Amino acid sequence: MKKKQLIKLASVLMLSVSTFSTYAQTLKVPAPSPNQTLKQSFGLGDISLDYSRPTVKGRVIFGDLVPYGKIWRTGANGTTKITFSDDVKFEGKDVKAGTYGLYTIPGQESWTIMLYNDLTLSGNVANYKTENEVLRVTVRPKSIENKVESFTIGLAKVMPTSATLELTWDRTRVPIKITTDIDSRIMKNIDATVNADTRPYFQAANYYYDNGKDLNQAKQWVLKAMEQNPKAFYIKMLQAKIEMKMGDKVAAVASAEQVIVLAKEAKNDDYVLLAQKLISSANAK
Repeated sequence: MKKKQLIKLASVLMLSVSTFSTYAQTLKVPAPSPNQTLKQSFGLGDISLDYSRPTVKGRVIFGDLVPYGKIWRTGANGTTKITFSDDVKFEGKDVKAGTYGLYTIPGQESWTIMLYNDLTLSGNVANYKTENEVLRVTVRPKSIENKVESFTIGLAKVMPTSATLELTWDRTRVPIKITTDIDSRIMKNIDATVNADTRPYFQAANYYYDNGKDLNQAKQWVLKAMEQNPKAFYIKMLQAKIEMKMGDKVAAVASAEQVIVLAKEAKNDDYVLLAQKLISSANAK
């Protein structure tokens, strides 16, 4: 009899544990420091970030919760990770494509920023080893007027070859400049493709126009692009802009007038307006 009671009790306990486990697995509550991932196109590749976002909650952050002069995991929970899909320069220092831990040493007058090779550290700064650093740089923090409640890492001023990585929390913003050298690679690719076929004339001309290259060459390419697609008002608009930049206002106005005709046929009011603005600008100078 006792044996049967023991078996029954064991069954009840197993059922209770199983039920508790099921409820525990299905219960989801908000994380106090939620994770965020973001990806930003940059240069010819991407920059990706994966980190957790603690909040101020009325606390004194830098100099207290996050002490000055000590290594910080730059977020909460595990390792804050930054990934470069292409080679970049980090405050002027070379960084190969890859994923790195982002660690910092906050200070009142300056911050030290480190990229770290060992992603298994999981934010445990007690085991931090300088021999695993890829690099370290020093930057100046900036005070901001509007308080930022949740720790934020973002990319600002994203240009074709430069961007600013920003660490922002409470009333502090820490800017870190990232650059990439893509010009030589693009120029080499342009030379190869424009001599191989007739497809990228517009793209090549546009790059030359945007980046201060040989405008005579840019005009030759944009004219070839127009030969391929005579109804392309956007190509004709680039031609007008190139001519304007070359100082040939008469040709620029004539091209812009053709843009208006082509854009109206295509029912594209945006390019009609762009062409009208160029004409007004040419006539005002």
